[in-house]
Amino acid sequence: MGPAGLNRGTSGNVSVRSGDGFYITPTGMRYEQLLADDIPLMALDGSHQGRRKPSSEWRFHRDLYAARPEVGAALHAHSPFAVSLACLRADIPPFHYMIARFGGNTIRCADYAIFGSEALSTAAMAAMHQRKACLLANHGMLVAGRDLDEALALAGELEELCEQYWRACQLGQPILLSDDEMNAVLQQFATYGQQ
Repeated sequence: MGPAGLNRGTSGNVSVRSGDGFYITPTGMRYEQLLADDIPLMALDGSHQGRRKPSSEWRFHRDLYAARPEVGAALHAHSPFAVSLACLRADIPPFHYMIARFGGNTIRCADYAIFGSEALSTAAMAAMHQRKACLLANHGMLVAGRDLDEALALAGELEELCEQYWRACQLGQPILLSDDEMNAVLQQFATYGQQ
């Protein structure tokens, strides 16, 4: 996440499903210093095992795993362009067809709630409904993938789209794709990348 430009320092977090629970990065530790024993294992009831405390954002990871069996990994980052757009508290509209990569005609922005709270998880789950990503108001991004590789790839793609939208808005009002155009793209994405 660091070399990809998605995070700096100890911000953000990542998790991966494991059986009936999930492993998640610990709170307040720099990723480059982490050892395997530093990664706590969490149960869906919020309890954890291990020598480190889980990320303060464990709730939206837990809620994704509980509600969505297809999710195998989740990633939350404070990447520059996603944060910039999240501070506008607005959805990213269909300015580019790759918005459909995330499951719909827009990338939604979840309502604001303080970090680590159940209210934030509730807002994030609403914004993630039938989506693989959302912005978190005044905060950052959240993506959900089938595994760690897809979650990281989606986070990189989302940050790139955020940058492209930001840049396009500097030049004027981007021309948006219609619902019909986006629905055609969504149909194409139903089999995209499958061998």
